Amino acid sequence: QVQLVESGGGLVQPGGSLRLSCSASGFTLDQYDIGWFRQAPGKEREGVSCISRSEGITFYADSVKGRFTISRDDAEDTVYLQMTSLQPEDTAIYYCARTTYYAGIMSWRRPNIYDYWGQGARVTVAS
Repeated sequence: QVQLVESGGGLVQPGGSLRLSCSASGFTLDQYDIGWFRQAPGKEREGVSCISRSEGITFYADSVKGRFTISRDDAEDTVYLQMTSLQPEDTAIYYCARTTYYAGIMSWRRPNIYDYWGQGARVTVAS
């Protein structure tokens, strides 16, 4: 069956780095755009980044632009989110999700275009 599994979360000090992985199974990764979302306590889920199939076009939320980098390795069925210069406000549960839509500059942020989600990886940024 379709599965997305996030890993790589943890506790990191402000200014530190983490790399999240999203491992896909049960479907052909290179036929889907993949998004990363996060949800902090008491807040709504927000789009963090997205990477398109084929050309690997990337999108980022303004809050992470220049600090986070999304990439994909379709041969390994994995999408990555490299996070640097982490701040306490980055603390959240991070989710990856797939979509059959061709994500655009506005649409990639909409959770309802994604049909399968991972269980989430917790990221805590604190000293």
